[in-house]
Amino acid sequence: MTFSSRALTILHQWVQSESLRKHCYAVADSMKHFAQLRGQDVDVWEAVGLLHDMDYERHPNLERSSTEGHPFVGVAWLREQGWSAEMCRAILSHADYSGVSRETPLEKTLYAVDELSGFVIAVTRVRPSKSIHEVEVASVKKKMKDKAFARAVNRDDIVRGAAELGMPLDNVIMEVIIALKSDAERLGLQGVALSS
Repeated sequence: MTFSSRALTILHQWVQSESLRKHCYAVADSMKHFAQLRGQDVDVWEAVGLLHDMDYERHPNLERSSTEGHPFVGVAWLREQGWSAEMCRAILSHADYSGVSRETPLEKTLYAVDELSGFVIAVTRVRPSKSIHEVEVASVKKKMKDKAFARAVNRDDIVRGAAELGMPLDNVIMEVIIALKSDAERLGLQGVALSS
């Protein structure tokens, strides 16, 4: 059984919220895509994307404790289940308050695509067609400047994530759009038919 198929089962056990599940699918799609681009282990990267917020619904940690709540609860459980140190560390590192620095391509990519995947979905949802196939880099960047739009998304994290990856922000946005297009149906981003 692959890591990603096990991860999907765990995600569905831990997370009931459809929107949080879709966020995890989107991050997993982006992780899988970047793993392919970089010649990394696609299965491991996709699994990390699926699991990175597995405990967020039950233990949201809105106070940003550096020892309990999200992502510490999920990672402790994953360690008990025998998941690798590499994967557990990557999940911890996506939370700035965890005190775990991002060192590896896996860790840096998760951080770079986490907020951005959610933001691209938000941009898609406000388009008349609601289709990811019509979202362009320019429209994502324009919405990033609009402080009132998707207020919960931290723009600084998106910019810092691209910088840590060593990629121009435009390229990271473009690759995330491509990744989400590949899974548009599951993400509910294939769009609606517009009557002329």
